Amino acid sequence: MTDLSLVIGNKNYSSWSFRPWFLLKHFKIDFEEIPILLSQENTKDILAPYSPSLKVPVLIHQDLTIWDSLAICEYASEVFLAGKAWPSASDDRAFARSVSAEMHSGFFSIRSEMPMNCRRQIKNFKPSSEADIEITRVAKIWNQCRNRYAASGPWLFGKFSIADAMFGPVALRFSSYGIELDKVGNGYVKTVLSHPDTIAWVEASKLETAVIPCEEVGD
Repeated sequence: MTDLSLVIGNKNYSSWSFRPWFLLKHFKIDFEEIPILLSQENTKDILAPYSPSLKVPVLIHQDLTIWDSLAICEYASEVFLAGKAWPSASDDRAFARSVSAEMHSGFFSIRSEMPMNCRRQIKNFKPSSEADIEITRVAKIWNQCRNRYAASGPWLFGKFSIADAMFGPVALRFSSYGIELDKVGNGYVKTVLSHPDTIAWVEASKLETAVIPCEEVGD
C-alpha cells in the first residue's frame, strides 16, 4: 500500500487528471489511483470527502490534500523529485514555468471547442478563428522549446518536465481532432502519443463506458 493517492476523473475526458497522472507515472512515483465518474448526479457527493473544490484532480499524501493539476505537479516535483520536474537552469526553469502557466490559465477556445476525447477520431473538424489563433500559439511555444532544447531530448525542454504534463492533453486533443501542425509540432504530438504511459491512459479510456454528452463534439 502507498500513502499517496491521486483522485482522477474519466480518463476519456479529464485532461486535468491526465496532467499529474502523466507526471507521476513518468517519474515512477508509486500512487493509488482513485477514479470518480464526472458529470453524474452524485459526483459532487462522491468528491466531497476528497476535494475541497469538488473538482479533480486531487493528490492525497498522508494527511495533506493538494488540488489543482499544476499545484500537484509542483508538489510532486518538490517532495519526491528534489525539483527535477523543472529544468535545472534558472532561466530555463522560468521559461518552462511561463509556458506551463500560460497553458494552465488560458487557451479557452481550444478547451471549449475541442474537449479531450481519447476514444474518438473526429473527422472534418473546423476550429473557429479564435481556436485557430490559440492553436497557432501552441505551435509557436512548441517550436520555441524544441528548437532551443532538441539536443537534450525529445520533450519540450529536452528532458520530461511539468511543461510536458501541462501540454500533454493538448497533444491528445490535436490527435483526436485531426489538427495538423508543422514538422516540429507534429513531432512533439508523436512524442506524447507514443509514450507508454500515454498509450496506457488511452487504452484505459477505451474501456470506459460512461458518456458525457456535452463533451462529445463533432460527427
